[in-house]
Amino acid sequence: MAPSGLHYFPVTLPFLLLLLALLALIVGMAAMRLLRYASVSMGISLPSLSAILALSLLGSYVNIPVAYLPERETTTLAHISFFGVAYAIPMVHEWAATVVAVNLGGALIPVAVSLYLMAKHRLFGLSALGVAIVATVCHFVARPVPGLGIAEPVLVPAAATAFVALLLSRRHAAPLAYVCGSLGTLIGADLLNLDKIQGLGAPVASIGGAGTFDGIFVTGLLAVLYAGLVRYAR
Repeated sequence: MAPSGLHYFPVTLPFLLLLLALLALIVGMAAMRLLRYASVSMGISLPSLSAILALSLLGSYVNIPVAYLPERETTTLAHISFFGVAYAIPMVHEWAATVVAVNLGGALIPVAVSLYLMAKHRLFGLSALGVAIVATVCHFVARPVPGLGIAEPVLVPAAATAFVALLLSRRHAAPLAYVCGSLGTLIGADLLNLDKIQGLGAPVASIGGAGTFDGIFVTGLLAVLYAGLVRYAR
């Protein structure tokens, strides 16, 4: 049975509301037909695309434990600010280990969608190159933060992804942006820094969760926005 403090939204209420507002903006694009154009470019139906974005945000609440790392002490901080963003950390005092978890909305859903897009558009080679570049950038800027885990500036994955996607293929820039941004961030910021988690005093180290979720989600929104604008401009 999972501890009661394991599931929580990775960002505090003001930033969660901001992400919800961004999601509402994307959904509102349907009125301008941009979201419909985006679904064509991404190769995903309009209802499915909307559901993926909504589930990614709501799924950020769920962390699935996969491992436990021994800790000598545990932080009692409730909120941590990094690059102007306040992240929510559970108040846990009695846990003697850091729980390594996989975030549903920030890891599992983006990985599944990325694999689908790679297979549908046959972007295996370009995706591998793009993911490697974005992962390198994310790994360079990611930092271990005591009490939080691994974190990086919110806009770095989105900026790097936009550049890489346009550089590799304008025709498939939208799906490439989603794939490279999601997988590149997860690999570069989280997976390549797993060895730095122990000793940070973080009760929960969530892959795709606090510290990197906002970057992954914003990158997904960027991919949809770009897809809609490019398709609409044709």
